[in-house]
Amino acid sequence: MFTIYASGAAVGGIITAVLVAVFSFLVFVVSRIKKCPSDKILVIYGKIGANKDGSSRSANCIHGGSKFIYPFFQAYQFLDLTPISIQVDLKNALSRQNIRIDVPSRFTVGISTEPGVMLNAAERLLGLKLAEIQELAKDIIFGQLRLVIATMDIEEINTDRDKFLEAVSGNVEGELKKIGLRLINVNVTDINDESGYIEALGKEAAAKAINDAKKSVAEKNRDGSIGEANAFRDQRVQVAEANAKALEGENTQLGFISQSNASRREIEAESLRKAMTAEKIAAAKALEDAYLAEQNAELARAAREKATLEADVIIKTEIEKQRLVIEAEAIAEQTRRKAKGEADAIYAKLEAQARGAFEILSKQAEGFKEIVKASGDSADQAVKLLIADKLEKLVGIQVEAIKNLKFDKITVWDSGNKDGASSTANFASSLFKSIPPMKELFDMAGMELPKYLGTDKVQDVKPTEEVKK
Repeated sequence: MFTIYASGAAVGGIITAVLVAVFSFLVFVVSRIKKCPSDKILVIYGKIGANKDGSSRSANCIHGGSKFIYPFFQAYQFLDLTPISIQVDLKNALSRQNIRIDVPSRFTVGISTEPGVMLNAAERLLGLKLAEIQELAKDIIFGQLRLVIATMDIEEINTDRDKFLEAVSGNVEGELKKIGLRLINVNVTDINDESGYIEALGKEAAAKAINDAKKSVAEKNRDGSIGEANAFRDQRVQVAEANAKALEGENTQLGFISQSNASRREIEAESLRKAMTAEKIAAAKALEDAYLAEQNAELARAAREKATLEADVIIKTEIEKQRLVIEAEAIAEQTRRKAKGEADAIYAKLEAQARGAFEILSKQAEGFKEIVKASGDSADQAVKLLIADKLEKLVGIQVEAIKNLKFDKITVWDSGNKDGASSTANFASSLFKSIPPMKELFDMAGMELPKYLGTDKVQDVKPTEEVKK
């Protein structure tokens, strides 16, 4: 039993080791597969085989795709296809006419993707830095540019730029391919010379162009003047003919217009007469309606004011009644809430008191209403009745206010006056003099002065005595 278990464990370990080895091998194989981006060239070197003719190859260049790199026998690097811009400021280049010129230009180059040229780049540029590649290409461009200028005249270089650029591109690109580069673009900014020959050629061309333009302008002006004179002549003839026809037609139309104006004025006069008549009739009707509406409005306003005066006292009394009712109900509600937890007897007692208060307030409201009705629906008279009813009570309150005051001793100092009357006499005289103003006060309040304070002398005179007077 133990022996079988040990054998199974050994087999499992062997299987695990095999699986680990297989997985490691697969990872290693996958890691040796290299993919080439579109902006780079994959250069494989080492043992890569021979060409079809049997000659050995130094490298295998691939642009795009992938390749398996054999371990221990092969290695790889990438060449960057990014364009390289090179500023070439060529000075004192000798032309075919032995005139030195300056040709500032900018060249754009890059590593070529042609099969044979890629191999040249792998053999000559692999491992170089960008600055080193740029300097190498710059030297080649300088030499070829001088060579092209030496085979051409200044006139060709200056006027026929396409031919010049084509010659430069052909010579430069042929030499750049030898190191694995290709020419992308050439841009010649300006061409100058020390002797001023190019400037003189420009001035000559400009003067010729100006003279040709002046000549053309003069010829065009001449043709324009002749054409303008012919056109002006034709215009005058045609205008005269048109004016004659227009005058004839204008006279004819003036007659028609006069007849039409006369008819129009007759129609307008008749329309104006009818409009003025209708306007005056409408104005009279509107005035009549306005008077009638104003009369109705006055009647309505008088009725409204009368109804308002009649309703003021009743409405105020009703409002007061409702207020008292609401207050009584509020008091009853508060009382009911306070008495909710007490005994039924106390609750009934408080409820009876609340109802009694409500009845009293209701009777008072009804009494106020009857007072107003008894006063002829006059609020002023009703107020006077209430004041007269409460006058006795008010006097009693005033008497109660001083009733219990005790005076132990009253001393009157009377020094007399120059006319012989004493201060005490003057006090009594002043008291009786205040009765007439009190009479006026009672009259303004609509009340009568008590008879014990005196009566009006006119009322006491008999009719016979009034006649005698």
